[in-house]
Amino acid sequence: MRGVYRYTVRCEAKDPILLAAIEHWLKANHIGDVLEAGALEAEVVRLEGENAIEVRYAFAHREAFERYEQEHAPRLRLESRSLFGDEIAWKRSQGATLFQRDASSLRVRVIPYFRDNYAYLVHPITGNKPLPCIVVDPGDALPILQALERYHLVIEAIFCTHHHADHVGGLSALLEHFPSVPVYGSEYDMRHGRIPFQNRAIRDGDTIQGLGYPFQVMEVPGHTIGAITYVGPGFAFTGDTLFLAGCGRVFEGTMDGMYASLMRLATLPQSTLLYVGHEYTQSNLRFAQWVEPNNQDLAKRIKLVSHLRAHGQPTVPSTLKEELATNPFLRCSSSEVMAFAASRGVIGSEAEVFAEIRRAKDAFT
Repeated sequence: MRGVYRYTVRCEAKDPILLAAIEHWLKANHIGDVLEAGALEAEVVRLEGENAIEVRYAFAHREAFERYEQEHAPRLRLESRSLFGDEIAWKRSQGATLFQRDASSLRVRVIPYFRDNYAYLVHPITGNKPLPCIVVDPGDALPILQALERYHLVIEAIFCTHHHADHVGGLSALLEHFPSVPVYGSEYDMRHGRIPFQNRAIRDGDTIQGLGYPFQVMEVPGHTIGAITYVGPGFAFTGDTLFLAGCGRVFEGTMDGMYASLMRLATLPQSTLLYVGHEYTQSNLRFAQWVEPNNQDLAKRIKLVSHLRAHGQPTVPSTLKEELATNPFLRCSSSEVMAFAASRGVIGSEAEVFAEIRRAKDAFT
């Protein structure tokens, strides 16, 4: 493209786990910041066979490029070293090919609240401020209102994955500020009055138009009867149905129903980014390693997650590909998971194996 300024920086670290943690942090935070600041394209690329990552950018004009060099490049170095120490080196590279980022021009912001809950704000990367956003699972209004002010956002819609109070408890306060926004939840929950202020009922297979994109509705009963997953362009909000390296307790549905819901989620594209309801990843991984002690992908993931949590970073998002490799509740056909269930007296179908490892997780400390 004529007139486009390309820029590439390279991050090097000898420890592959440290490098993976930096890669996760860059994708979750830095790329969105740079795109909002005016970059046309930005992507984090792991260099196979090298202890290095490249961050590749394209800018439409010299002013945007110079603003990046003056403001964002120094901040990138300072923040990364503050989080991960001095064992990383940043260098400017030349001549790299810019990869195309995903077609979606939406950003997902992670909003922690309570001890381990996550809400999410989804909004366009660029546009006239204030930007419209979708709020997912507003269990507590205060951190969401603070984020709306900080990032110059206004609520266009609210998505509720299920009716539990730690996911919908902030609705009343949010609607005092945004009284006319649609509040989406399952038809079952609306019929039974389980989500306060819900005014839109959705069913499996429905499509919600939000922020100019289609969001597909998947009913995923198990944790609750009315549980919903919202599937956007390249990402999904799974609430308390699918966790990273785990799944939710079966409170209202059946074990068979929960397993069927998980298997539906497993059919999404493997590149799908998964945003879940709680930061349970470390404890889930401890259980997963008990079930599959010889899973090498799991061993690597435990090191990565330990590094992220030690530096106060969320473990979301994951990809479905990573879950299929390390989440025992999606691996009930693997020989090691089946052997674990057999050691507890269960030899049967995948759904029966799932039920046994779910019972084991319920008792796991």
